[in-house]
Amino acid sequence: MARRSSLRGDIRLRRTLRNIHKTMDNELKPAMAKAADRILATQKQLIPKDTGAAAAALKVYVSPSGLDAQIGIRGKRDNRRFFYLRFLEYGTKGYSGSMYQRADRNAVGGVHTNNRDKSKLGGRRNALRQRETKNKSDGSHFFGKYPNIPARPAHPWLRPSMQVNREFVMADIEAAVQSTLRKASQGVGDA
Repeated sequence: MARRSSLRGDIRLRRTLRNIHKTMDNELKPAMAKAADRILATQKQLIPKDTGAAAAALKVYVSPSGLDAQIGIRGKRDNRRFFYLRFLEYGTKGYSGSMYQRADRNAVGGVHTNNRDKSKLGGRRNALRQRETKNKSDGSHFFGKYPNIPARPAHPWLRPSMQVNREFVMADIEAAVQSTLRKASQGVGDA
């Protein structure tokens, strides 16, 4: 979620604020933490809840300098556990396996299924080490490589939480940056 501008003035401002952070207390970190908590509260309201575990896993991290904040699912374990949140946010287009099935005159129902027993194949015929094929059908449902998965609509919660709070967050951070720069230029609060 972190976004950095490639404008030269922005880089100079970030460097200046980092140097100020090393020499004096700045107001940027508390303002950034307040803004991140505000966005986190909105995310927890907007996220679709089934069990509530995903909403409970949302976290905030603000860097020590106060220049970066990360809001949302953090950490490898939570990213793996809640991988499905991207499907909730953006939706899915669905999948119709019937368009990928091969028509076959000899197969039952006109659809080719790979049901040849490969367990006894040896030598060059089984050079690919093909596994034995298990029955992928119970007669009325096909459980194999070509499932029919319906499309799911998007339920956005990530972007709207940032858009709703954008004006408040920008105003708070701009005020904190101006106050910190004013203090640094006057030499107030030197350590």
